[in-house]
Amino acid sequence: MAQHFASDNYAGVCPEALKWLVEANSSGHEPAYGDDQWTQRVCDAIRDLFQTNCDVFYVFNGTAANSLALASLCQSYNSVICHEVAHIETDECGAPEFFSSGAKLMVASGTNGKLTPQAIETIVTRRSDIHYPKPKAVSITQSTEVGTVYQIDEIQAISAMARKHGLALHMDGARFANAVATLGAHPADITWRAGVDVLCFGGTKNGLPVGEAVVFFNRELAQDFAHRVKQGGQLASKMRFISAPWLGLLENDVWLRNARHANAMAQRLHDALIKIPQVEIIFPRESNAVFVKMPQRAANKLLADGWRFYQFIGEGGCRFMCSWDTQKEMVDKLAAAVSEACAG
Repeated sequence: MAQHFASDNYAGVCPEALKWLVEANSSGHEPAYGDDQWTQRVCDAIRDLFQTNCDVFYVFNGTAANSLALASLCQSYNSVICHEVAHIETDECGAPEFFSSGAKLMVASGTNGKLTPQAIETIVTRRSDIHYPKPKAVSITQSTEVGTVYQIDEIQAISAMARKHGLALHMDGARFANAVATLGAHPADITWRAGVDVLCFGGTKNGLPVGEAVVFFNRELAQDFAHRVKQGGQLASKMRFISAPWLGLLENDVWLRNARHANAMAQRLHDALIKIPQVEIIFPRESNAVFVKMPQRAANKLLADGWRFYQFIGEGGCRFMCSWDTQKEMVDKLAAAVSEACAG
């Protein structure tokens, strides 16, 4: 069976999620648009997971989750502060601005893909006149686009700065599970207890067939969010087929097991690649991604030989992403192929 390292989106559905998808299909007719028993069960399970009474919504993909969540935090004349490599800035085709009717993304730099409290304050205090898009929210990605993970104290510091300036805090958690696995912390401790208002909890990259959960810890911000979901074309009529597979992830902490495995495979790959003289590790390996730089000729050879990975960080820069089903044998095979390509 072919396995690739371009994205954890390449992986299939984990058995536990597939089981509940089939179960939901076998249960007969159910009310539509989220009024079914499966959606209610998963909402309760997510509340139990985070140990708080939060509002939970389901959408088809991460772009919709982030964009609709941010739109609920902002007016058209506002701005959202994020890192310069944030997915909402580089990979969502202007969707956050579109769904918010024009709220501007204000980007800042930061080491290892992380936003800092100082960068937030610099943007907020740069200007206060009526001609400047008024900052209203902060968005951080956990784990980040370069595979690093915000520590609890870092999130708390960002939250404190956001509160100081009256800003809401959004967390893009497409790979939230991988961050939790790395930190070994309770999910509540790196979200609402640390000051996060809304989390886009990623399921697709963790073994679901489709679907992300938008979790509002600050429930006041969820007012009319259901209407945003509908208007945005994200309200599934047969919602149970998006929500039910979540039971497979949440039961027995399969979501965490999947993330731990993906992280472990990335560590295995990291440990093999770091021994190759021509390979340079670009960012710390803290989740399920390994970022390296190698001779471009070596990267070209790997691509020609059928390996799949992303190159979007300059010449010779490569990202290898591991998933819930990545096999040790494939990791070792890839490492050997990189060594051969570099030596060749």
